[in-house]
Amino acid sequence: MANHKSAEKRARQNEKRRVRNKAVRTRIKRVIKDVRLESSQASKDEALAKLDSAKSVIDKAVKKGVIHKKTAARKISRLSKLVNTVAIF
Repeated sequence: MANHKSAEKRARQNEKRRVRNKAVRTRIKRVIKDVRLESSQASKDEALAKLDSAKSVIDKAVKKGVIHKKTAARKISRLSKLVNTVAIF
């Protein structure tokens, strides 16, 4: 437990950031799941639309500092690859 006033403030700030970051990470998981679901149903146009929204959410998470930019690039790359393989069939 924090003993100094500044440490108590820092603990409050960290808690706020933790909750905010958790919400962003959960949103990322949700949009990734949506893209995977659409690609499994083999609907090319809807999968591409979901992919665009997922890219946007992931890039915003990078901008906010929630995830690393290379992690975001990896996630986007894997989703794009998945959607592109579905688009062929």
